[in-house]
Parts: sequence; C-alpha cells; structure tokens
Amino acid sequence: MSRSLIACNKIILSLFCAFWLAGCVPAQPSPTSLPDSGPIVQSAGEGLDIYFTDPSAPHAAEFVGGPDEALAAAIDAARLTVDVAVYNLNLWSIRDALLDAHARGVTVRVVTDSDNLDGREFQDLIDAGIPVIGDRQEGLMHNKFVIIDRYEVWTGSMNFTANGAYEDNNNLLHIRSRDLAEDYLVEFEEMFSQDMFGPYTLPLTPNPVVSVGDAVVEVYFSPDDHAQERLVGLLDSAQESIYFLAYSFTANPLGDAIRRRAAAGVTVAGVMEAEQVSSNPGTEYDAFLQAGLNVLLDGNDGLMHHKVMIIDESIVVTGSYNFSSSAEERNDENLLVIHDQDAARAFIEEFWRVYNRALP
Repeated sequence: MSRSLIACNKIILSLFCAFWLAGCVPAQPSPTSLPDSGPIVQSAGEGLDIYFTDPSAPHAAEFVGGPDEALAAAIDAARLTVDVAVYNLNLWSIRDALLDAHARGVTVRVVTDSDNLDGREFQDLIDAGIPVIGDRQEGLMHNKFVIIDRYEVWTGSMNFTANGAYEDNNNLLHIRSRDLAEDYLVEFEEMFSQDMFGPYTLPLTPNPVVSVGDAVVEVYFSPDDHAQERLVGLLDSAQESIYFLAYSFTANPLGDAIRRRAAAGVTVAGVMEAEQVSSNPGTEYDAFLQAGLNVLLDGNDGLMHHKVMIIDESIVVTGSYNFSSSAEERNDENLLVIHDQDAARAFIEEFWRVYNRALP
C-alpha cells in the first residue's frame, strides 16, 4: 500500500461500455438518506455498530463529526486499559483522548509502523510517558485497531488520520465481545511485548470464531492465519452475488476466484481506487474489464480506502487487509468475516453510495 496519505489527481477513464454490459448492473436498494454531517452509522444488531466516513458531508472539510469522535468518546470512557495498533495517527481527537486516559491512570499502550513514529502526535504520546513501539520491519504494521478494557474492539479500514476520517471512504466497526477482544489482545501482545511482526508472528488466535449477538464472526490476522486461502474459499462458494470495494487489488488468486464465479453466472460489481489502478501495474482492474465485469474507478477526490467484499448479501469481509500479496505475506493486518444479514445490508448500502459516485 502507498504510504502517501493524500491521493494523486484522479485519472478520468471511459467505462461507458463496461457499465452498460448486458445484465451487469444488479438492482439497487433504496438509498439511505445521508446525514447533514458524517459519519453514516449503522447498527448491525447487539454488540456491533458500523461507521462509514462521508467525505461529501458539509462539515467534513472542517474535520468534525467523523467516526473518530465516537472512538474518542469510547477512549474517554475507558476505565483500565487502552491498547492501540495503528498504521498512522494525526487526529487530535484520538491523541487527546489517549493523553487524557493516560493522565487519569488508564494503562495506554501503542504499536505503530516505524516509518510514522516521528509524527507529531506519536511524539506527543511519547513525551507524556505513553509507551509507543515501532515495528522496524520492511513490511507495514498496517493494523488499525483499538482494544478498550479488554471488552471493546474498534477496527476497520480507517487510519486514525484527518484524511482517513474525513476525505477517504472508510469503515470503522465497534464490536463488544470479550472473546474477540482476547483475540486482538493476543495479537497486540505479540507485537508490543514479544517484538514479533510480519512473517515472524505465530498463529495463536484463541477464538478464531466468535458470536456477537446474532452474528458469527471469523477472525484472521496476517500473515500468520493465511487469510487469502479462506477468502478464495468464500468467493468460490458465492451463489448469487459478489460486491467489492478495493483500495488495492493485486492478488491473482482472489481475482481468479471472482472471475470464475462471474463466468458461472454470479453477479459481480466492484469499485476500485483510481490512483492505485493508475500507478500499480499489478492491479486486477484490467483483467476484470477484459472479463466483462462491472468494475468502476472511484469518484472520490480522496482515497476509496475500503477493503470490503460482500458475498450473497449475507457475508461481509472487512479490515485493514488489502487484497494484495503484501497483505498476505509481509504486513501485519487484521481481517473479519462477518456472517450476518444486517451487517451485509449496511455494507451493501455503503457499496451503492460509493458506486453511484463512481459513475461517469
């Protein structure tokens, strides 16, 4: 993944013929009304809330009202511990919440990618006495998760940056589950306490499948849990539809699986980040178009930063994990597979919001 937090100028490409391929555009659900200011919030049942950034919101340019404010409020309510693994941080709301938690006696610990360690906000945490550990690896410490009081997990595609929360398309999940929190804490301790990153991590997830309300959630950390193999299996099992939102999509096995199901009659639609398509020669975009698939470039001036698949309108794949070999083999990543129709419905609505803004 590019380390730049600011998108390059979008390249306008003609996709009219791909858009009008016979039968390629499935019926759309009624659009959810957009709020006056972000974020877009969906409840997916007991224990699971889903936040989507809204770069088009009137107050997004003022960097207020985004998903970071909900996360900051949760950190403000922490009583014992806050553990953070985040690729980058420059949101003052999150920095200030962590500083306040530390000041009132909450144990705060942070892991980040070493290339971002000299950022002002990380240095503010270090100056206050909060331990901040860098990965010192060639691959990325690309996670974006927070564990609060060993009960709440916040995770998704959103970096804790102004761009991530206000200019880019992202998701942030708030999940209440002690079993899930235990999974994330084991992964955090590997990095923070054992200095194990990337290919050196071990498959130690204690609860690989957890229940959150009515949802069943599979938990994967990369590279140790070999998430790609599971994703190929999920895609190959699709019977009706595959929708995806992809910042980076260069993984041939995943692309091949999608093309196989499309050839078998499964409805496929996707949106990919234009800057990545224009700059990455390994992208699956051209192969999707050559196969006649309904795949568009995003229309956001920021980044379309989701890493989402929705399968048969009942299974959601999301997390920090881009659909790339780097995510599978080198980076520290996390990925959730959520079996729940309410969660799938929320992500389908987000898919169409992004898709409709990507049309020529």
